[in-house]
Amino acid sequence: MLLFQDFHPLVAIATTPTAAQTLQPLCHSAGATLWLPESLHPSEQNNIPTVSFYQGSLKSHIASLWQTHRAFIFGLATGAVVRLIAPLLQDKSSDPAVVVVDETGQFVISLCSGHQGKADQLTRMIALQLGATPILTGGSTGLNLPAVDMVGIPFGWQRGEGDWTGVSAAVAKGERVKVMQEVGSTLWQNHLPSGHPFVFDADEETVDVNSANSQSINARIWISFTQRRFSATSDLPKVQWHPRILWVGIGCERGTSRELIETAIIQTCQRHHLAIGAIAGIATIDIKADEVGLVEFCQAHNLPLRTFPAEILRSVTVPTPSTVVNQAVGSPSVAEAAALLCSQRFSASGTKVPTTNLLVKKQIVRADDQPGAVTVAIAVAEQEYTGRIGQLLLVGMGPGQLDQITPAAKTALSQADAVIGYSLYIDLISPILHPGQIIESLPITQERQRAQRAIELAQWGLTVAVVSSGDCGIYGMAGLVLEELKAQDWDGKTPRVQVFPGITALQAAASRVGAPLMHDFCAISLSNLLTPWEVIEKRLNAAAQADFVIALYNPRSRTRIEQLTIAHRILLQYRSPQTPVAIVRSAYREDEEITLSTLDKLLDIPIDMLTTVLIGNQSTRLHGDWMITPRGYST
Repeated sequence: MLLFQDFHPLVAIATTPTAAQTLQPLCHSAGATLWLPESLHPSEQNNIPTVSFYQGSLKSHIASLWQTHRAFIFGLATGAVVRLIAPLLQDKSSDPAVVVVDETGQFVISLCSGHQGKADQLTRMIALQLGATPILTGGSTGLNLPAVDMVGIPFGWQRGEGDWTGVSAAVAKGERVKVMQEVGSTLWQNHLPSGHPFVFDADEETVDVNSANSQSINARIWISFTQRRFSATSDLPKVQWHPRILWVGIGCERGTSRELIETAIIQTCQRHHLAIGAIAGIATIDIKADEVGLVEFCQAHNLPLRTFPAEILRSVTVPTPSTVVNQAVGSPSVAEAAALLCSQRFSASGTKVPTTNLLVKKQIVRADDQPGAVTVAIAVAEQEYTGRIGQLLLVGMGPGQLDQITPAAKTALSQADAVIGYSLYIDLISPILHPGQIIESLPITQERQRAQRAIELAQWGLTVAVVSSGDCGIYGMAGLVLEELKAQDWDGKTPRVQVFPGITALQAAASRVGAPLMHDFCAISLSNLLTPWEVIEKRLNAAAQADFVIALYNPRSRTRIEQLTIAHRILLQYRSPQTPVAIVRSAYREDEEITLSTLDKLLDIPIDMLTTVLIGNQSTRLHGDWMITPRGYST
């Protein structure tokens, strides 16, 4: 259900038993309400689970849900859905996502609000859940490009003024689009496909619109905290994104109204040509945490209110300190100091913050018709505020074939803002990934660095999928990520963590050779990168003596070859040389190799890090091409 939380409240509608049966499992996993007509009540259709039922016309029922739900899933004909929702559609920036699923669940169509309503994303997720084909018709989709009006969403950017349709059309036609990015994350730039139409330059003046070279520029995108005014007669379509990078420090008299606070902030921004959409949040002294006007303003504009005690504020050097303010609240600055603190990654110890980030020194605003006074200062942060709670999706991808990955794991990978993993694993899941995702691969020996990077992005507010082969909780990344979180005093809630299991290597290998794990078994990794070899030897001896069926992970690498030889020697102390073994390399992948042999010949067979070795117990037998361990010992 957490995977679909961005679409809640989510509703599904079906009018036939077949469509209801198709949508019901999806509704269960997505946390959606399934609405059916009263004629399909369970008393008449016992094969349909308990759902909600509507009376009267479907058109009226949809209208009653339209304003309160973020997404609709229809199990109806596309034409019928178009006619039902047409009178309700207003604007793509406010309409809910609308997705259509055919009765048998073979196709999923993104019908309405594909970008801003995230219907395209919901379509991909539903298709992966159902094993269906997603139908996306947006202009940027075929070009493998992120939509222009979506690139800033993961980073919390706010869409500003401009001709969004015109710029999107230019991208869809493959025309050159000039991008002037002054602030904000450039991660979106780093993961564009080759041949993309964007031309990057932070300085807008470097392109002369009157020069011959400028003829190839057909649209412009500004990414800035500056508020620009575009001419309606301009030949080129232009848009602006506003990363939320401005922290507004506020000082005010007790009882100052929300209206005066709002007026002060708007006037200050207008005077300095700053975009209201670029405001990350409001900062002040802790004794103002309950100031009614301030609280109301933040609630109305969905802005965080951050407060600091006087002893922290007075540790900050500011350009315009005040002895009057110091006498009143115990700090010579409130607005400037609070804005600066929020603009930096500061420590609670009160480390002094440099004033270079202060964009607007304190301004005092009063109004003749309003009581009180407001002091405003604005600082620009080093990193934008996303306004999102980050998530870590720890995904087990199984042996590597896409059909061996669970639908839940596929859905997690599809909806992640960023995907992090070993390059081989990233290549294997590439068909699931989509334009706009941040894809980062690190070498096989840098597991801890992968965990740290994933946590860094999640703490910033992104949804990050961390990929492991097999099961992420069995010699995978789940343990490392949780260890790193614990070391950072994680509260267990933020970022959110969800674990998606996968078919682990011993299961995949066993399935290719029969039933070798039918009795007690264990798994032992021969890699001593994270475990002392003395501990591994102890476990090998114990497992061999106990007659477990043993799965050896990470048996041999290019530089680590002696461990398998030692393990082989230990096993022969307790097992017959004729004990069956299975050597399975790259199970379920194109280069899969399977060898059945006996323990005495184990070292004669090529073995590497992509190999899993299964060693039978005293009852295990080979029968043709199969390895079988009886469920019990013969008596």
